[in-house]
Amino acid sequence: MSDKPPPRILSIAGSDSGGGAGIQADIKTITMLGGYAMTAITAITAQNSRGVQGITPLSGDFVVEQIDSCLTDFGADAIKIGMLHDAGIIAEVAKGLATLPEAQGVPLILDPVMVATSGARLLREDAVEIMREQLFPLATLLTPNLPELEILAGRSLTDTGQIVEASIALAEANDCHVLAKGGHTDDARVIDILCSPEGFLMQFDDAKIDSRNTHGTGCTLSAAIATLVGHGQPLHHAIRLARKFTRAAIENAPGFGDGHGPMGHQAVRKL
Repeated sequence: MSDKPPPRILSIAGSDSGGGAGIQADIKTITMLGGYAMTAITAITAQNSRGVQGITPLSGDFVVEQIDSCLTDFGADAIKIGMLHDAGIIAEVAKGLATLPEAQGVPLILDPVMVATSGARLLREDAVEIMREQLFPLATLLTPNLPELEILAGRSLTDTGQIVEASIALAEANDCHVLAKGGHTDDARVIDILCSPEGFLMQFDDAKIDSRNTHGTGCTLSAAIATLVGHGQPLHHAIRLARKFTRAAIENAPGFGDGHGPMGHQAVRKL
């Protein structure tokens, strides 16, 4: 065993009672990839593979209190942000991360959760703008899916050239990297595109897995990237390994539920 302590990863996200996404998926991912998981819960949901039956958000100041408790005692090697739920929470989290000394210089992987797999909007327009203005500039990496990138670009993106153009513009505006995720398309392959403010960097291309057990893929991918960055991996390699982990988790899903089922995060043992 290594004497080196595990990387400290703070996940700021909502709780999924069904265990497939959100904080629960993040804890599983971080743990299976050798990290130490800490959490700041933004909202509590009642949900399963069939959908979300109820949601109760926490107050923004209490979310920040959780962040402060973790960072001032344990510190962090990377921070992952998922669902923030509303404008008030977004504003408080952005303020907290911008001002807490322990958050400065810590890589921030931000999954801008705006659109569900079903296509339903999860954030009001005013909340999206606050996220864009106050939180995006703090990010190391943004991981929008295609519908989210279209919202941020303000137009439909129908080909790879347009996706690259929109990703570069988003990266330039926030001085960060952008990973445009292609899993929401009808294509037979999943193509994710990584851009920086300087331009297109690379794309990651794999065959799409035909499975209904994909609940929590975005949460898992972003948490895996954060953990691997916390281990000291270069960003592009962390993305490559995180995609591999996420694919293995889909392939080894337990088959629970009769809707969009959870993935099998134990899949790291098979890598």
